[in-house]
Amino acid sequence: MSGLTQNMRELLKALHSVHGFDRVLEKVTVVSAAPKKIICEMKVEEQHTNKMGTLHGGLTATLVDCISTMALLCTEGALPGVSVDMNITYMSPAKIGEEILITAHVLKQGRTLAFASVDLTSKATGKIIAQGRHTKHLGN
Repeated sequence: MSGLTQNMRELLKALHSVHGFDRVLEKVTVVSAAPKKIICEMKVEEQHTNKMGTLHGGLTATLVDCISTMALLCTEGALPGVSVDMNITYMSPAKIGEEILITAHVLKQGRTLAFASVDLTSKATGKIIAQGRHTKHLGN
């Protein structure tokens, strides 16, 4: 396991222990981390679902936000930034018991802005569940 992967696992573990919103990430685990890229996985449980029994859109948005930020922390500058814009396209449902992969890539990182993409896919089938884009401001 790379040092970067271990660092991202420790960061995610630290987020689990706080008493704020980031605790919703407690079921997410880091599979691997490399410069500008991170792959995580999560098993969809009842607490993650909407009334239809599928992955809640709000949790999907949170995954796009947080996992893309972790990808930014895997860059040379390692700045988390603040969100400027985020959009998510929901393509298919993920049901209770389904394991999903969350793959985030930093597309471009400049002095003040960074752009990332995130794909949520079914671990078993590779089917795309959702795709997100996230823009973050890195400056003061």
